[in-house]
Amino acid sequence: MKSTQHLSQTQDLYDLAGRMWHNPSFACSVTTTRGPSYAGTSKVILKCPGIPRLFSILAILAYSTANMFTLWITILLSLCGAVTLLIRRKQHPPLPPGPRRIPIIGNLRDLPSPTQKDWLHWLKHKEQYGPISSVSVLGTHIIILNDAQLAIQLLEKRSAIHSMRPQQNFTDILLARSGWNNVLGARRNPEHVRKTRKHLYQEIGSKKSVSAFDEVQRTEVSHFLLRLLNEPGNLQQHIRKEAGGIVLKIGYGYTIEPHDRDPLVDLADKAMEDFSSALLPATWAVDFIPLLEYLPTWFPGAGFITIARTYNKRQQAFSDIPYEFVKQQMKKKGAFPSFLSNLLQDNPLEHGSEEENIVKWSAGSLYAGGADTTVSSIASFFLAMALFPEVQRKAQHELDAVLGEKQLPQFHDRDNLPYINALVKEVLRWHPVVPMSLAHTSIEDDMCEGYFIPKGSSILANIWAFTHDPAVYHDPMIFKPERFMTSSDGRFPERDPHLLVFGFGRRACPGRTLADANVFLTVAQALATFDVTKPLSKGEAQDMDFDFLPGVISHPAPFDVSIQPRSDGHRELIMSLEEIYPWEKSDAELLPSAQMV
Repeated sequence: MKSTQHLSQTQDLYDLAGRMWHNPSFACSVTTTRGPSYAGTSKVILKCPGIPRLFSILAILAYSTANMFTLWITILLSLCGAVTLLIRRKQHPPLPPGPRRIPIIGNLRDLPSPTQKDWLHWLKHKEQYGPISSVSVLGTHIIILNDAQLAIQLLEKRSAIHSMRPQQNFTDILLARSGWNNVLGARRNPEHVRKTRKHLYQEIGSKKSVSAFDEVQRTEVSHFLLRLLNEPGNLQQHIRKEAGGIVLKIGYGYTIEPHDRDPLVDLADKAMEDFSSALLPATWAVDFIPLLEYLPTWFPGAGFITIARTYNKRQQAFSDIPYEFVKQQMKKKGAFPSFLSNLLQDNPLEHGSEEENIVKWSAGSLYAGGADTTVSSIASFFLAMALFPEVQRKAQHELDAVLGEKQLPQFHDRDNLPYINALVKEVLRWHPVVPMSLAHTSIEDDMCEGYFIPKGSSILANIWAFTHDPAVYHDPMIFKPERFMTSSDGRFPERDPHLLVFGFGRRACPGRTLADANVFLTVAQALATFDVTKPLSKGEAQDMDFDFLPGVISHPAPFDVSIQPRSDGHRELIMSLEEIYPWEKSDAELLPSAQMV
């Protein structure tokens, strides 16, 4: 009798469920068998193909008479299971395709090593999976874009939801003490990003604002030509000195050592190496396993903690020393008008305030974004001139035709030098200085090409792939400025690389106008005065191997070229620059007494 009563209750429950779902397929049959006498219940066999699993569970529970505690615990567990089932049933379109994921670690083994050229590693995905692909590492999704139009669609047109930087524990936690995570490229706070970009755009974001520093650039490029004339074998050192001299003068009003090594340039260059290393994706285990930050330094595998401490010291010095230098010079009324002095003059700041921190690191961001990248571009230019001599001859022919051989090209000549302008574009395209863009992070779910991009995904844009896409750039491995000029047969110029190589959306480089001006003036004046060839031995050009190094900012591997004045007249033209732009005494002795690490 008792069994019949419980069966009736169970059937009533199914009837209710069927009425709720308005679906006759929820009808079910119930069969009972007598269970052990001590259980106080019977075994219920349910055949309900159309009933959701939750109702089946509750039907059994309604029949059970074991005890109320067990009943409610089981109900709670059942509800939790039901919620889990509902979540799992929430259907999303698939993630972009990618290699098979291994349980727990995902695609950890599919990530490039720090010694690999990550842009070539990820380009293989385009052949295997198409223009958009994905990998997952310990629950973090990484979306790889190998098509420029997709990058523009996501990172430019939808920048409101794809402009965050990913959480990187190595920079966000271990380097936070020095403030290195306040450099614009690493900042995550949207309001801080906005203010930093505003400061940078105000001082160097337009042709008009950049023109205020034209004399600085003319001076440093002239000094570069003089150094190159005297010591042509130290090309890389001269390029770094020029780039550092320009950015430190514009950023802080600081004059570098004219001939010897400069302490602030050395410090800044080391800081840039640290910055590039710290931001390398998939390099630091602590980025994937945050608990590692609590390991003692002696623990095997905890070497990154010691590295972080060294980085911290350098970043703190790089931030504080030039900042204090500018403040001291302003007190003495002797400060050269600079990016930082202009901001401090316009915005009196409370010591230790958030606004002071933003202003200080706006200047630091200027160096981080402008110095090392320019070094890479100018080095690539000299390499290309040795490898593609016909391009050099065409450029020199244009310069001679427009200006003659007794004057140097200046900024105001740029509109009359279309081939030189095309050559500058080709320098940017041939080897973009940041081949893989810094990662963007999505703050909302999104869709792209029918694929699901979950909130929190990191998005990597393969800029090198964009600028070497054979569907866009004919013979992409060849250095060919003509591709950016209208041809005699009416062929339109190929896509301007300025649209790709400086980043996208709210993360686009705010100093691109300054960088472009610097590269133009250096390229134009070097071509006007020097011949660059492959290394010579007994007057004969030697074979030349070349390569590019991995890294967030990629440089040509060390190379040798022959650099000589085009003629005795050009030698005299270079030497005359010393009178126009005399060497200045360095400000090194005026730097605050702080340890240069």
